[in-house]
Amino acid sequence: MKGVFSAPGDYIHFKSQVPLHKIPIYSKQWRYYDFGPKVMPPLICLPGTAGTMDVYYKQILSLSMKGYRVISVDIPRVWNHHEWIQAFEKFLDAIDVHHIHLYGTSLGGFLAQLFAQHRPRRVRSLVLSNTFLETSSFSAAMPWAPIVGWTPAFLLKRYVLTGIRDGPHEPFIADSVDFVVAQVETLSREDLASRLSLTVDAASVGPLLLSDSLITIMDQLKDQVIERYPGARLASLKTGGDFPFLSRPDEVNLHLQLHLRRVGVEARPDLVIGMPKDGAGGSSSEQKNGRRDTDDAPEDDKRGSGSTSNENELPLAPEGTDTQNLESAPLLLNGFNSNEQTVAANKVLSNFTCEFIILNLLHLYPGTLYNDWKCRNLDSLCR
Repeated sequence: MKGVFSAPGDYIHFKSQVPLHKIPIYSKQWRYYDFGPKVMPPLICLPGTAGTMDVYYKQILSLSMKGYRVISVDIPRVWNHHEWIQAFEKFLDAIDVHHIHLYGTSLGGFLAQLFAQHRPRRVRSLVLSNTFLETSSFSAAMPWAPIVGWTPAFLLKRYVLTGIRDGPHEPFIADSVDFVVAQVETLSREDLASRLSLTVDAASVGPLLLSDSLITIMDQLKDQVIERYPGARLASLKTGGDFPFLSRPDEVNLHLQLHLRRVGVEARPDLVIGMPKDGAGGSSSEQKNGRRDTDDAPEDDKRGSGSTSNENELPLAPEGTDTQNLESAPLLLNGFNSNEQTVAANKVLSNFTCEFIILNLLHLYPGTLYNDWKCRNLDSLCR
């Protein structure tokens, strides 16, 4: 595998066209993408422990061009599930969104279920993938959870990456793993510690007021989730690994479209092309606060208020790119393989341990010198 990460072509195109939003809400910093007709009820994507909002870029590209509104968010730094529910509700209020459809994978699916349980009037439907109902098993497997907030970043990253299934993969699955590993490298120590805290914080999903008919379970590995929602629609994937939204985007996007149609959300392709050119299609949070990060916005958005660009109308892909095959564009193999990552992590751990011991011994060394000097002076005085 290659030693340097090379971003996929469709991801580069996505980053150049879809603006990144950043808004502070009280003490929480929210980062998210919001693309598609703003009159539509949004599908909000919540990533897992190892994911960021960028892992759903293929869903944003595909569904927004079909006339759906897709919002992908990063999980902010919250440390328990009660804090998550309150913070997410404030985020929805800030962007002026009331009724939502949630798509969550792994930890994101668990947080989606908790929000649906405690804020049932806001959640219209759920799409769950590779998720769980309670955190006791994670807490038992992580006895050092009480000190997760003081754990070095490289150890947190190593722990998160060990949760990704190892072994030979199909090329597209291997590429999806490479992409997620690169995303993990962008997370700070506080971000990782917060997410791991959410996986071990004692909580379980209670009964939902949401009907099972409004729930789709996709590529689910845990039978307990299927047993909890016997009336839910099951969407199976042929293959896909841990991250089917990256490795099998066509199948995932099709299941998401079928789910949205089934719960009464019809696409509005007419609004994709016919969006107003005066910026009215922008995020409501930007219209209120004007806080969008200009460093992450496309060049057209930086040219001043007189620009006629439309953030919801996706321009043509760069020359030489087939827009119909954007979702199937292969990711470039990159990074080290799992064995090399393990060896490197072990070396770093051993070096860190040696440095820690040496630093502690250095604290004792001046005291030892002082005591030795003092003893010699006393000995000379006695003589």
